[in-house]
Amino acid sequence: MPDTQTITPPKTVEGSDGLLLEIDGQIVPNYDATIVPFEEGDVVSGRVVRIDQDEVLVDIGYKSEGVIPMNELSIRKSVDPHDEVELGEEVDALVLTKEDQDGRLVLSKKRARFEKAWRKIEAAAESGEPVEGTVIEVVKGGLIIDLGVRGFLPASLVDIRRVQNLDEFLGTKIECKVIELNRSRNNVVLSRRAVLEEERKEVRQQILDRLQPGMVVEGAISNIVDFGAFVDLDGIDGLIHISELSWSHVNHPSEILSIGDVVPVKVLDIDRDRQRISLGLKQTQEDPWQRVIDTYRIGDELEGKVTKVVTFGAFVEIMDGVEGLVHISELAHHHVENPREIVEPGQDVRVKILEIDSERRRLSLSVKRVEEQLPHIKSAAAAGAAAAGEPEEIGEVPDLGLSEDVFAGPQVSGADDLRAALSSVQPAEPEPAAEPAKPEPEPEPEAAEPAPEPAADEGDSSGEEQPSE
Repeated sequence: MPDTQTITPPKTVEGSDGLLLEIDGQIVPNYDATIVPFEEGDVVSGRVVRIDQDEVLVDIGYKSEGVIPMNELSIRKSVDPHDEVELGEEVDALVLTKEDQDGRLVLSKKRARFEKAWRKIEAAAESGEPVEGTVIEVVKGGLIIDLGVRGFLPASLVDIRRVQNLDEFLGTKIECKVIELNRSRNNVVLSRRAVLEEERKEVRQQILDRLQPGMVVEGAISNIVDFGAFVDLDGIDGLIHISELSWSHVNHPSEILSIGDVVPVKVLDIDRDRQRISLGLKQTQEDPWQRVIDTYRIGDELEGKVTKVVTFGAFVEIMDGVEGLVHISELAHHHVENPREIVEPGQDVRVKILEIDSERRRLSLSVKRVEEQLPHIKSAAAAGAAAAGEPEEIGEVPDLGLSEDVFAGPQVSGADDLRAALSSVQPAEPEPAAEPAKPEPEPEPEAAEPAPEPAADEGDSSGEEQPSE
C-alpha cells in the first residue's frame, strides 16, 4: 500500500499583514491578499499609471489595470484628460464592468464623483449649508456648476441684482445653496443669491442702525426702473423716487443716471421694520428756487423754454429746475381757446414775472405783457388775433398832453397800460352822432381816416344807403 503524503496548509507569516505565506518551509508572496475584493457598482480607489488621449489606466490592485474611457472621465464636455488627472494621482472610480468583451476592467471617474457628490448635495440640502462648485458653462437662462453633478444656477439667482454679463463668472468657484433636488431626474437647482443675502443680513442691520434721516452718504446706482433708481449703500439698497432725482422735471431716471454711477444722496426716511430706505438726490444739489428769490423780482423780463402745454396755460422753464406757469389769459391780448395756438413745447419765449410765491414754490408768468416778444411768438399771437377779428396792435399812442391824473383808476395807469387796455377791447361799429343840428357821418368800417361830411340832400357816391337822420 503506497505511503500517503501529508500536505501542510500554508501559514501566514507573522508581521507581514497577510502578504507573505510559509509553504513547506518556504516564504512566498500571498498574491491573493493584494487583490481587493469588489463587485460591479462599487467605488474603488487607484493610482493613475497612464494617460492617453482616449482613456486613462488606473492601478486598483487588481490582476490588471482598470480603464477609464474618455467619456467617463468628467461631466464636462470635450475635456483634455491631462486637465482631469495627473500621473500618480490617487482617484476614485466606480466599477462599470469587471471584465468586458476584451477582458478589460472598465471604470468611471465621473460616476464615482456623481455618487459621492449626490450624498454631499443631499446632506447640504437637508442642513441648509452651501456647496461649492466651478462654473463650467454659460447657457440660456443661467450657469452650469460642476458639483460632481451638473447643477443649474438661474440667472436671476446669480447675484442680489440681475447680472448683465454671465460670461464673467465662467471658470470661477462659487458657493450656492441647494434650493431644488430631484435624484430621479438628476436635477439640482442652486442659488448664489441666497448665500449673498445671508452674508449681508448682518451687514444690512448694521447699516440700518448707523443711518439716520438727514445724513448724506455715497452709493452706487444698482438698478434703474420707471419709478426711480436703487442705490447700493454698501450692503443694502435704498430707493430714489423719480420725484427726488432732480429739481427739474425728469421723464425717466435713465436721463440723468446710469447703473454703476456713484452719487451722493440724502437719507429722507427709514422704515426699519421693512428695511426700506428713501433717498433723495436733488437735496444734495443747490436749490434753484433760492436763486430765483435772490436774483429775480416781480416785473423782470427774461427768456425761457416751454416745457409743457396744458388746457389752462403753458409751463415755462426759466432756469434749470424752475418752471413757471403762464396762464391761458396771459398768453395773448385776444381770447385764446387753446394755448397751442400761441406756444408749443420746446419753443423759446420771453416772459414777465407777475408773482413769486416762495412758500408754495410757484411762479406766475406772462407772455402778453412783454413789450419786445420773440418773433415766432409775436407772429403766432398776430395770427390768432386776426382769426379772432381783433387788431394786431394799437400802434403808438400820440402824446395828447394829458395829465397822469386822467388815467388814474383801478385798472388803467399811464400810456403803456392804455395801450394794453385798448388792445383788449373789441372794436365796435361807429354810432351815429347824437347832435341834432348836423347830419350824421357815414360809417367807414375799414378806413382809418375820418369820413368826409356828406351833403345834406345827396347820397353817398358809392351807392350805399345813407344812414337815416
